[in-house]
Amino acid sequence: MVLLDSSPWSTMPDSLSMRVTFAVTAWMLSVVSSSSSPANTLPDIKNEDFIKDCVQMHNKFRSAVSPAASDMLYMTWDPLLAQIAKAWASHCEFAHNKQLKPPYKLHPNFTSLGENLWTGSLSRFSVSSAITAWYDEVKYYDFKTQKCSKVCGHYTQVVWADSYKVGCAVHFCPQVSGFEVLLNGAHFICNYGPAGNYPTRPYKKGSTCSACPRSDNCLDNLCTNPQRDKVPRYSTVFPDRPIFPRDRYTSLFLIILPPILILSVIIIIWAKGKYPHLFTLK
Repeated sequence: MVLLDSSPWSTMPDSLSMRVTFAVTAWMLSVVSSSSSPANTLPDIKNEDFIKDCVQMHNKFRSAVSPAASDMLYMTWDPLLAQIAKAWASHCEFAHNKQLKPPYKLHPNFTSLGENLWTGSLSRFSVSSAITAWYDEVKYYDFKTQKCSKVCGHYTQVVWADSYKVGCAVHFCPQVSGFEVLLNGAHFICNYGPAGNYPTRPYKKGSTCSACPRSDNCLDNLCTNPQRDKVPRYSTVFPDRPIFPRDRYTSLFLIILPPILILSVIIIIWAKGKYPHLFTLK
């Protein structure tokens, strides 16, 4: 008895079969490896632990400033600020986002936004270490004279009394423009509303909560208000990053390329089995 297999696979030479199998396997491995890239080791802006750490670390430092603050507002999370931070972090630039101030308006509730940046190795990154590094600039800031002996703008933004909303994001960057000495790093950004760091002291010196708005309560030396502190929900969705025509075409190409390659392989295999003489070299 002779068994006939009508499938074109049965007539395909072993060498061609091995090449096709290798190609498909290599492609699948590349997809799997990309899904387990270092980017996946970093938390997303919707990660509850990440959000909690960002908010708690800011309020920890804000409540313990010296000299004591009389008007320091309690800081809470803002998802739109986090999306703005994520969009800018994806550019992998060690520079401030120029669209945070007028004439641009990225946030419906704030005319201008503040921003802090931290870039370092993946192994060294944590929310705690990044925000602590910003706060540690306090040693360069003189509260009386309002002057910095070195960089201290990150510190003053962290403890800016009127900034009561924060949104942060961390992005994996193979290389950060302006920070070329680091490869495969974590690029961490926090945006603040409203912005701080204009030419006044970051807060008022005095007994804690003594200068809070009348409707506020005092919690851990910070002025709290349920209406101001609630986490907003926005009806509009801010894009993960600015979308340009070239990006749309590139994204579409990358989406349709794998199916086209697989379909091409299948067609070649079918044609080889159906018309073997077409592939015969004379």
